[in-house]
Amino acid sequence: MFTFKNTFFDLPSDFYENVKPTPVSNPKIIKLNKKLYENLDLDDQISNDLLTKVFSGNLVLDSTQPISLKYAGHQFGNFINQLGDGRAILLGEIVNKSNERFDIQLKGSGLTPFSRQGDGRSALGPVIREYVVSEAMFHLGIPTTRALCAVETGEKVMRESIQPGGILTRVARSHIRVGSFEYFASREDWKNVELLLNYSIDRHYPEIKESDEKALEFLRSVASRQSDLMADWMGVGFIHGVMNTDNFTISGETLDYGPCAFMDEYDPATVYSSIDHGGRYAFGNQPSIAAWNLASLAGCLISFIDNDSKKANELATKVLDDFSINTNQEILNVMCQKIGLDGNSDQHQTILKSLLKIMIPNQADYILSFRYLGQTLLDKDSLFLDQFKEKEKIKEWLSNWKLTVKELDLDAEELVKKMDSINPIYIPRNHNVDKAIKAAYEENLEPMNELLEALKNPFKENKKYSHLTVPPKEEEKILQTFCGT
Repeated sequence: MFTFKNTFFDLPSDFYENVKPTPVSNPKIIKLNKKLYENLDLDDQISNDLLTKVFSGNLVLDSTQPISLKYAGHQFGNFINQLGDGRAILLGEIVNKSNERFDIQLKGSGLTPFSRQGDGRSALGPVIREYVVSEAMFHLGIPTTRALCAVETGEKVMRESIQPGGILTRVARSHIRVGSFEYFASREDWKNVELLLNYSIDRHYPEIKESDEKALEFLRSVASRQSDLMADWMGVGFIHGVMNTDNFTISGETLDYGPCAFMDEYDPATVYSSIDHGGRYAFGNQPSIAAWNLASLAGCLISFIDNDSKKANELATKVLDDFSINTNQEILNVMCQKIGLDGNSDQHQTILKSLLKIMIPNQADYILSFRYLGQTLLDKDSLFLDQFKEKEKIKEWLSNWKLTVKELDLDAEELVKKMDSINPIYIPRNHNVDKAIKAAYEENLEPMNELLEALKNPFKENKKYSHLTVPPKEEEKILQTFCGT
């Protein structure tokens, strides 16, 4: 049997509520992440029956101290001072042989004190979506929570329609978010803000523990990780959909895969989330929203940054300004690398921006346009050109790009390999995820399993999975995604 620890439980009860999962009638594991299970050094002698009981919430192990976390949050810019885990229960933490600590959380495991008008459950569809997309993000090399197990509960939940229920076992470096700090700051509970700050540093940034400017260094550290994360998201066309402060981690991991989606046709204004009516969290807005969220965190830490409020505000503002500058440059670096160029070169930046400008009216596929660009250096232009309607305009751009690349005096085949290593061929396209969910509702898990297998090697083309690279037909397009609550 594996043993849970729970350092968060050692914090005062102001931080959480004790709660046990609500048992379900007929649970069945539909997917166990065996590789992750091994990496967590969990007991490989546990029977499937026992695992099913634990990951469905039907059995609470003796080492488990299940809790639901308290937090607040700015949701679409509006502050709500009481949120918390409405359908998630933290079982505890696992420390593997490498001394890495991970939260193990059940999502969809029943009512908690924070469920409000909800049922505390999840439909199976959102469980599958989070499993598939979070694993895709991991294999793309993007910091993320991960899915350990997906369980079908044997019960029904009511959403847009009656749907089969599901529970996801989520693994995270922690579930501490900006909203965790906002919860106490909004109550002027500075003692607990300080406790949370010190706990967060111990857990995620121990290198700054002895700093005389802990709060400021903490803000810088969180900003640095979020800067990298934004660049990663933008590089693969990922749209989070609900970048509220309660979904913004201090660890720098992608958290909450509710209405998320990967962009097909490039357009910075792209929105999929059914609840994002004003486009606040559109693809192109994500870096500025990250800055907004960091400003919310900074506001919680001001009194700990410096006793002089004016000086504290100046120091925090400098961190936020640096974040915006650094994030913009990181995105340029990533995007220029996608076309084999240097993000520090003004000329190369101009070439990139010209391409993006052409892509919008041409409704060019974001993934395939970059993936097939490299092939043009091997005299295989057609796949790239096929992504564009206005052939003459893109041919002119392509000619200029090739001339620039030639001037760099790089080996063509080596450059293509380099570009292929950062331009994925496989992403969890919305219509393929939708097909996997619909098939699972019919008790066919093959599309889900096939998609997961392809996504394990997103940069290496495999003819076996060529159908998963194809953009959606008009009738297959997913125009809206939903939270699942």
